[in-house]
Amino acid sequence: MASGRSHDRATGLLALPFGLLWWPLLGAMGTVVAAAAFLIGGLWLSPDLDTRSNATRRWGPLRLLWWPYRRWLPHRSIFSHSPVLGTAGRLFYLGLLVVFISLLFMPFGSPGPDTLINALQQHWVDRKTLVVAALVGLEMSSWLHLLQDGDPLPKFRFKPLKLSKRMRRRRRDRLGKSPLPPPGTVRVRRRRR
Repeated sequence: MASGRSHDRATGLLALPFGLLWWPLLGAMGTVVAAAAFLIGGLWLSPDLDTRSNATRRWGPLRLLWWPYRRWLPHRSIFSHSPVLGTAGRLFYLGLLVVFISLLFMPFGSPGPDTLINALQQHWVDRKTLVVAALVGLEMSSWLHLLQDGDPLPKFRFKPLKLSKRMRRRRRDRLGKSPLPPPGTVRVRRRRR
């Protein structure tokens, strides 16, 4: 698994080459949008937002907005460190935050969620290719991160079931002190009460 500094260095080095791939299709504006999205995806919307990391610190005082995200997702879970699903989840979470903040500040003159959604839809209609370049840039920076970690596909992790004291006692009584008695001894079964 690469360090945060390695992730940042690779993101910085590959942002411009990635942006230049879009030059033939979208020209200079596509190059800038794709490279900027690659940088943003690697430095501010990194898969490591599920832990205390450089990406979390870059948000400054706004890093508190990512606290619930860190609490809900264990590090390297399938919802943070997987292709497509991880980036989509972070963008969805960020979208929910924007909607919540716009609802919170509507009484003070902030545009409401419906206005923001309409503006987003209009932006999609007007500049679809640039939006696609930005989304691909975000996803490719996530892929770079996952490849540097050595395993682009996360493992399903299950926490072992924690037994209560009562359940552990029953299990111990059922099995005895050890599962196998010492050789030459007779095992006496306790009667249930």
